[in-house]
Amino acid sequence: MDTEAQPTQRDRTSRPGTPGTEGRSRFALAPQLAAWLPGGRVTLTLFVCLAFLLLLNAFVVQPFQIPSGSMEQGLRIGDRVLVNKLAYRFGAQPLRGDVVVFDGTGYFGDADYIKRVVGVGGDHVVCCDKEGRLQVNGRPVDETAFLHPGDSPSSVPFDVVVPADRLFLLGDHRSRSSDSRDHLGSPGGGMIPVEDVVGRADWIAWPHGHWRHLTRPSAYARVPAAASPDGAHG
Repeated sequence: MDTEAQPTQRDRTSRPGTPGTEGRSRFALAPQLAAWLPGGRVTLTLFVCLAFLLLLNAFVVQPFQIPSGSMEQGLRIGDRVLVNKLAYRFGAQPLRGDVVVFDGTGYFGDADYIKRVVGVGGDHVVCCDKEGRLQVNGRPVDETAFLHPGDSPSSVPFDVVVPADRLFLLGDHRSRSSDSRDHLGSPGGGMIPVEDVVGRADWIAWPHGHWRHLTRPSAYARVPAAASPDGAHG
């Protein structure tokens, strides 16, 4: 029987123009797409999942593979880290100790890099003091919790003031890291613009045995705020 041609009392809401049918029409779109696509519902589900992952990757979390040993021993070659792309949006800024991924084009090279933030805008960063330690704004920083065993804070001396909205970055494996120290004479003086930061590395996602949350070390907690140009502290 053609039930559309002979509606009964129970199916009057399905007639054209009847209030409430708009939502049903929208819900009917998925079965129509599934019927049109080769593979049906399975293919449609895969497309939806792919679209979700692409949006997630573009705006929220992006995976990166560690290409070198410059961040050992915390991050090893081949580790996959999840980078939080929302960490520095809505007014938030990178902090000393954060591990960040950034676009090094024009500063380090035409690629993305991962390093630790050592100095932010206005900071006076020196290495090394009489005890061989890194010093930020006159305060020595104990880096033993994350510095690669056997490495010194730097075999290259430096004394820099980080410009506003820039970052001074170092690898944890100092003897194997090409970082801000190696580009002091390059455009920008080895300092990366904050706007070129892709995001903060928050998790090691792979391999399974190395899975962990990356937290900001306490080594920088006692570093005083940078001095403003007039000598006052902000």
